[in-house]
Amino acid sequence: MISVGIVGGTGYTGVELLRLLLQHPEVKVSILTSRTEAGKRIDQMFPNLRGYTDLEFSDLDIEQLKTCDVVFFATPHGVAMKHAQALTEAGTKVIDLAADFRLQDLAQFEKWYGMSHECPEILKSSVYGLSELNRDKIAQAEVVGNPGCYPTTVQLGLAPVLKSKTSLIDPTTIVVDAKSGVSGAGRKASLGMIYSENADSFKAYGVAGHRHHPEIVEALEQISGQKGVFDQLIFVPHLVPMIRGMLSTIYVDLTVEGQEADLQQLYETFYANEVFVDVMPANSLPETRSVRGANQLRIALYRPQPKKLVIVVVQDNLVKGAAGQAVQNMNIMFGFKEQLGLTGIALLP
Repeated sequence: MISVGIVGGTGYTGVELLRLLLQHPEVKVSILTSRTEAGKRIDQMFPNLRGYTDLEFSDLDIEQLKTCDVVFFATPHGVAMKHAQALTEAGTKVIDLAADFRLQDLAQFEKWYGMSHECPEILKSSVYGLSELNRDKIAQAEVVGNPGCYPTTVQLGLAPVLKSKTSLIDPTTIVVDAKSGVSGAGRKASLGMIYSENADSFKAYGVAGHRHHPEIVEALEQISGQKGVFDQLIFVPHLVPMIRGMLSTIYVDLTVEGQEADLQQLYETFYANEVFVDVMPANSLPETRSVRGANQLRIALYRPQPKKLVIVVVQDNLVKGAAGQAVQNMNIMFGFKEQLGLTGIALLP
């Protein structure tokens, strides 16, 4: 049994972490912090947790957090890096769901997040927490940077063709057309997020540039071992009037070798032993509702033209795109079975 702390317990990813961890057989959630709700019972704010915990929100106390085996940061960017050194020196592992430990390129981090990194040495030794692709490094990590939700879909969608021994795609042609539910923006009061501004509407955002773009590029370079070939990647996110769910459609040109390859078999073989990645049968149409509330990512492949590959990827942005993958990483770090506490079936309808 390990002791867990969650910093930032009132946001969507924080409460999703709590929902998952309260059902984990090897976890005791000891601390849940909130800057604004200290002293309030958690089930007063989140009635779905009534009967599962009697915890109260507390102020962030680094000395108390040091008593935990692992601390999750479900906080805005810039918080985890303020406390990572003190925690790791005390032997406490850190999993950050924000961007503090995602980008190794400090110039890109400062450009997109508008702040200097406070612990660059810890950043160098941190591990990017894409569970399926970095499992061995995660198992040895003291600090893990949980991937962004959009980047998770893109990396798992492209990994099989990028890791192939032969060149199957032209990486300069990648276009990512991605959609997310409004919970991806976090739990905050914002005019653009209220019901009357989103219902019966559908819009693109971040078209001129989105902070997940450099994360995607850096991650694909790591996966493929190729530098500079993804600079022309186009990534356009969209806001969909639903609460949960993410669908990314990835378009890419095939090489001659790619046109001749059995891509369906390639993907099925690549993910054959991955419990949380489902390669769907040919001509399937994955839906976000098929993963709602589950730590599952589904992939479908299409060949609309001989030289074109279309990859459709769906996930719950709060689970596999955030809290679920963080728990998956925790399981790897502590030597638990990877699916422990994550075997819930998606909610339908």
